[in-house]
Amino acid sequence: MKPTFLRRLFLQEDLNFLLTNRVPRQLLTRFMGRFSKIQNPWVCRASIAVWRLFTDLDLSDAKKQRFVSLHDCFTRELVAGARSIDERAPILSSPSDAIVGACGRIEGDTLIQAKGLSYRLQELCGPTQDVQPFLNGSYVTLRLTSAMYHRFHAPHDGHIDHVTYISGDTWNVNPIALARIEKLFCRNERAVIRMRVSPAQHPIALVPVAAILVASIRLHCLNVLLHLRFKGPNEMPVSADCRKGQELGWFEHGSTIIVLVPAGFRLADGIAPGRAIRMGQALMELPPAPL
Repeated sequence: MKPTFLRRLFLQEDLNFLLTNRVPRQLLTRFMGRFSKIQNPWVCRASIAVWRLFTDLDLSDAKKQRFVSLHDCFTRELVAGARSIDERAPILSSPSDAIVGACGRIEGDTLIQAKGLSYRLQELCGPTQDVQPFLNGSYVTLRLTSAMYHRFHAPHDGHIDHVTYISGDTWNVNPIALARIEKLFCRNERAVIRMRVSPAQHPIALVPVAAILVASIRLHCLNVLLHLRFKGPNEMPVSADCRKGQELGWFEHGSTIIVLVPAGFRLADGIAPGRAIRMGQALMELPPAPL
């Protein structure tokens, strides 16, 4: 689809950075959270029409085609069979539709955010988390654009045993901001979902990171909405089994998921920055089973 004039204008780096960061980010995020839930057909249709001016929004695989609010459209479910799950046992599948960002080996405890910028595991996961299992492991940064399907799923059969909620800012997490703001993922609101995947009980972590206009994360294993005004506990023990491809939750709008795995995992063929991937496709390969 040929970009509209407004979209081309918005893609200019300086203007994009100014409009999405040098603004009252948290105030706008709270406003958007309320506005998006207005259940009025005129407001909903007008909002989706404006949204289409800036993105290639494709609702052809949505479970329903009529939405009661902008939020209802953002958090849409898909028709059955819209995504194929790679069921091979050695494969860790992508938890979401995304564009692959920085990925590869974790050098000691250091991950790449963008060219010339890095951050550390402890800074991302918070001071309460044991990051030893991921030292010299691997990671993939998955960026969900605003037009994408916003629900995320279990990358493998396994067990979720803990969620840590870390309050923070709401910087934009697009490539323009990632190239300018140091340790951006470590500044923003986020959750750390710790789980073990079968059959060898390998520890992995999914880190959904919020952003401007999208600072709300819903997890099925917790009966709470994690958002900027969440006043509950930061450490939440969980005991929930999950199957590969099972829905784990959703962003209220969209953002980023960072996948952390121990040494021995490797990226699946073709996984590299800029690659578009769909939920359920091969993301990583588990370590070979011991003989």
